[in-house]
Amino acid sequence: MKIAHIGIAVPNLQEALKFYKESLGMDAAGFETVEEQKATVAFVPCGESRLELLESTSPDGPIGKFVEKNKGRAGIHHIALEVDDIAAELERLNDSGVDLIDKTPRYGAGGAKIGFIHPKATGGLLLELCQEPEGHDRK
Repeated sequence: MKIAHIGIAVPNLQEALKFYKESLGMDAAGFETVEEQKATVAFVPCGESRLELLESTSPDGPIGKFVEKNKGRAGIHHIALEVDDIAAELERLNDSGVDLIDKTPRYGAGGAKIGFIHPKATGGLLLELCQEPEGHDRK
């Protein structure tokens, strides 16, 4: 496994991107709206990984709720670990009694297959397992 990305919930995507570009020289390499998650994602390459800046498209979506709970501020929403076979990994974790949000993979940004491990299992951190599509170049 390696870190695929760090998901950062932001109240305003354009303001967040302005900081990353002007202060850190980092540009977004793409954007996507993920209807299932009620979020718009900006992909910001960062070495062999990337930052995924997430802005809610609806206050009742997971990112909207996170930002509200975080008093309107940005914050780390999740860390994603890349795996080779997400279905097998979720099955292995489930069989070993790990508390999962997703027992089967679902669609994630960039065409990835994803599944979340419940924060109860990790001591409070939301972990995402991520299998990138075949031939995917995240840079």
